[in-house]
Amino acid sequence: MIKERIKIFRRLMFVTDLLIVAVAFFVGYFLRDRITDIYPLSDYLWLLPMIVAIWGVFLYSFGVYESFRTKTSAEFITLILRIAFMGFLLLGGLFYIFRARTVSRGMISLIFLYAAGFIIIEKIVLMGLFRFFRKRGLNYRLLLVVGTGARAQNFVSLVKNHAEWGLRILGLVDEDVSRVGQFFSGAKVIGSFDSFSRIIHNNVVDQVVFIVPRSWMSKIEPLVYLCEEEGIKISLAVDFFNFKISHARQTDLYGFPLITFESTPDRLWHLIFKRILDLVISGLGLLILSPLFLVVALLIKMSSRGPVFFRQKRVSLNGRTFTMYKFRTMIKNAEEKLEELLRYNQMNGPVFKMENDPRLTPVGRFLRKYSLDELPQLWNVFLGSMSLIGPRPPLPSEVKKYEPWQRRRLSMRPGITCIWQANGRSKITDFNEWMKLDLEYIDNWSLWLDLKILFKTIPAVLAGSGAK
Repeated sequence: MIKERIKIFRRLMFVTDLLIVAVAFFVGYFLRDRITDIYPLSDYLWLLPMIVAIWGVFLYSFGVYESFRTKTSAEFITLILRIAFMGFLLLGGLFYIFRARTVSRGMISLIFLYAAGFIIIEKIVLMGLFRFFRKRGLNYRLLLVVGTGARAQNFVSLVKNHAEWGLRILGLVDEDVSRVGQFFSGAKVIGSFDSFSRIIHNNVVDQVVFIVPRSWMSKIEPLVYLCEEEGIKISLAVDFFNFKISHARQTDLYGFPLITFESTPDRLWHLIFKRILDLVISGLGLLILSPLFLVVALLIKMSSRGPVFFRQKRVSLNGRTFTMYKFRTMIKNAEEKLEELLRYNQMNGPVFKMENDPRLTPVGRFLRKYSLDELPQLWNVFLGSMSLIGPRPPLPSEVKKYEPWQRRRLSMRPGITCIWQANGRSKITDFNEWMKLDLEYIDNWSLWLDLKILFKTIPAVLAGSGAK
């Protein structure tokens, strides 16, 4: 019953938010109309379903309607502002592609600003009301915890320290009968496995949380089946291993339940949107920059012998290989001369980096300085072997020399630019530092982080602090 009420409430909140966006649309229009005369409202009504749809998709996919119990006001404000910014960028991109010059950008800005403001106010008010009632013993869930070990005690302490979550510990259950009546982290052991059935029949139990050692799996099996039979929600703590990076999620493979441990981003909708952005931006980039491609190609051909493009095998997602494209910046037989230059390598580790590489052509030096040699990789992005933002794709020979912890950088699609390029770029000479920055990007990945890296990279490129 509680679960059904939660579903109904979330759907009601979703519909309310869409109505708020619709109200913001009209508020934004009339305010903009008061400032500057714009086209009649009837000319803009076609935008209303589009804006509502964008907000609906982003609100749902960014997890706004997940439980309020453990979120802070600051987290909600940041989340809504990010959604507003991403939605505005998407709509602005669509206007640019389809050349909708009659649409007032000022009006759209006001609509997204007011929608974000109204939704933030709504969420803060709701969170405040929920937490007010929960701290006074209303709207709470009663948990029965099976287990009394250190992990179970940590869980009990966590729940007790966050009254605003609306969770209460009914008591603990342990296999050892002698522990009945004892207290662990302020929670009393109210029974053993033998009395488990009586406990759930004689008390209100909204959820049973099993926090037990791996060796107890067969012992708790009858208790789990009993909860299933009686319709009580079950949670099983799966922190059996002290992972420092990986996080767990429940998955289902055609009815076969699995607990999956991942150390890479698993937000499917965000990753899908990242791929859509890659397709749109790389496609537009290839189209808009095609005259520049032609100029660069002519300069390369006129300045030195050899092909316009440099092709090289690189390593992509989880060890896949692909052909990466760059504008050629070196003399024709550059690869053959690498061996005699290895003693000048300024990067410790398997990567070669030299500040004044004699193999560079004059045009190539200029292209490198402003990262123009990387532009053909937009084609790799369009094909899907690369992304705009991500760890730089390594050579297969470099990957063979990786330490195990360094191979984790292959767990995300490589990119044209990444966090280390936006923060230091060619100044980094410590290979391990480079790897740690890539892993930091993977561990903290979000669409917002990608945008920040992109905005940091652009001035770095314009300033000529490109890769050497």
